[in-house]
Amino acid sequence: MARTDLNLQLIQRAYQAFHARDVGALLDTLDPHVEWVHPDGMAEYGLGGTKRGHAGVKEFLAHVPTVLGGMRLEPQEFVSAGDRVVVFGVREVTSVRGATQTLPFIHSWTLRDGVAVRMEDVFDTVLFHRLIER
Repeated sequence: MARTDLNLQLIQRAYQAFHARDVGALLDTLDPHVEWVHPDGMAEYGLGGTKRGHAGVKEFLAHVPTVLGGMRLEPQEFVSAGDRVVVFGVREVTSVRGATQTLPFIHSWTLRDGVAVRMEDVFDTVLFHRLIER
């Protein structure tokens, strides 16, 4: 099987694990020293910047429910080239007060030796802030 196919399968497994809330399965797709990157514009809520390693990812995921009432990712398109998989999708986000909105995202994954070494989440932080405050 081609490397790009294996990379694509790995990233699809990561989304399946996230959907199932299976942190262990998600971590299995990530390098122990992974960079987990979110826009600096989310720092006000403790959701911005780069988290490092499995501990950083677990800390980030544990913090999300303190800021959001819920979130469901829906990847819609996967583009794989070399050691990169880019995912275009939407996420249904619910604020802690119960307001729900569907927001687009782009995830850029970098892979090496069969695991993800970097995940960068790209989205409109202004729309995200408005939802959090609703």
